[in-house]
Amino acid sequence: MIHLSRWKIILLALSLVFGLLFTAPNLLTQAQRDALPGWLPKNALNLGLDLQGGSYLLLEVDVPAMRDKRLNNLAEDARTVLSEANIGVSTIARQSDGVIVTLSDPSQMQAAQDAMAALISGSPQGAADRVVQRQGSNRIRYAFTDATMNAMGADAVTQSIEVVRRRLDSSGTKEIAITRQGADRIVVQAPGQSDPAELERLIGQTAQLTFQMVDVENQAQALQSGIIPPDAEVLMDEQGVPYLVKRRILVSGENLTKAEVTTDQNRRTAIGFRFDGAGARRFGEATAANIGRPFAIILDGKVISAPNIRSAITGGSGIIEGQYTIEEASEMVNLLNGGALPAPLKVEERRVVTAELGADAVSKGALSTAIGFLVIVVFMILTYGLLFGGVSVIGLLLNGLLIVACMSLFQATLTLPGIAGLILTFAVAVDANVLIYERMRDEARAGRSVIASMDAGFSKAWGTILDANVTTLVAAAIMFVFGAGPVRGFAWTLSIGVFTSVLSSVVVAQVLLAVWLKVAKPKKLPIADETPVFAGKTVPAAE
Repeated sequence: MIHLSRWKIILLALSLVFGLLFTAPNLLTQAQRDALPGWLPKNALNLGLDLQGGSYLLLEVDVPAMRDKRLNNLAEDARTVLSEANIGVSTIARQSDGVIVTLSDPSQMQAAQDAMAALISGSPQGAADRVVQRQGSNRIRYAFTDATMNAMGADAVTQSIEVVRRRLDSSGTKEIAITRQGADRIVVQAPGQSDPAELERLIGQTAQLTFQMVDVENQAQALQSGIIPPDAEVLMDEQGVPYLVKRRILVSGENLTKAEVTTDQNRRTAIGFRFDGAGARRFGEATAANIGRPFAIILDGKVISAPNIRSAITGGSGIIEGQYTIEEASEMVNLLNGGALPAPLKVEERRVVTAELGADAVSKGALSTAIGFLVIVVFMILTYGLLFGGVSVIGLLLNGLLIVACMSLFQATLTLPGIAGLILTFAVAVDANVLIYERMRDEARAGRSVIASMDAGFSKAWGTILDANVTTLVAAAIMFVFGAGPVRGFAWTLSIGVFTSVLSSVVVAQVLLAVWLKVAKPKKLPIADETPVFAGKTVPAAE
């Protein structure tokens, strides 16, 4: 194992070139990185919120509001379906998990059950998420299943995290950490973002896009008398003009496949949209059945426009006209493409970490890393001498270079816990050298030759080194999967360090010691009789 092989030299050379190439951009300014040729790497190491400064938001998903909205939708679905089937309804009473529909004519019970059975939808796994049950001679219970109600909150948080991530990533803010906290909270950490209000504005808009018919028959009387039909609601446009809008949603943003900035026929900025197959079909059917009537385009409870339907719109695309600037239209397109929030988000806490605090954390982190590195260097040289200790130090330098290069390549974020992981990887790397050197020392004291002692040191210590690093990787994987924020940063740095430390501690030592063995041709292993040296005194080796 101690012979000087070509593949080890090539591997070491490639590792050094890789480390220098991907670490160098961290020493340049942004302008200098931009001026680099296209074939050279330009990504620098990203600093976390605690090192760079930035914004912190703690959001709470309003699960009760979402449940309330979904129960309202149940009531509207039941009212609409029964009305289309010409079945009279006396009352629709809300419950905690659904509604109770009381029929005016008990003889229509079977027809009502058949009509409402079409409302039951299934999940991708095929399990129904709602039930329709007969209660007595004239009542029908229409409700969510227990499994659906129990999963509603968790699903809302998961969907909200994905929507928030799509919105903020596409806005150009880099390395934003979005994690779940507890049952219904989300933590957003945005390094380099000094204005939490901007993040809050982007996150807070639910971006619920719906297309609903305007109730022209009852609008004038309802707005004048204030008596609103149960199947309608009053919504305002941007100028404060009220519209009486049917509650039934023809098509929603869930069917939206693409939104883009475009212009209308008067060359004014507008928002173009396109539906998927199901949305295009429903939109075509609704417009074909309501030619000459107005329909409202509603975004987050506000009427954006209410054009008249001149003909059936079967292409599945259209535009939303309004008084938009390019910036406003671009932001709205981003929100629509990111998807609608399943539930409102409430800001529970907002915090700004200033750049000065981040710079202070960087300086302290660099100091602690330097001190840890220096302590390891002094220990190795005092314990194993300049030759073997120096080889370990060279391996440590390559290890640090490779860790920074890998984090720059993968655009990982370095945090204070990540710096702790970096220091720990130095100790792990040195631990491998200690195992190898101590095994060499034992073999030499047993009377074996220099080559045999060194070969045994590498071969017999390898099993222990592998076990130790695999155990560390398992622990890091557990922290990465189940941890969040700083814990994951620590696990990420530690995982990279495990791979680079094996390369730096084993391969570097093998190559450099093989060169020394070939050039010096020693008769005795230098560390065979050496024991730790402290305060300038050598402690005699124990017999």
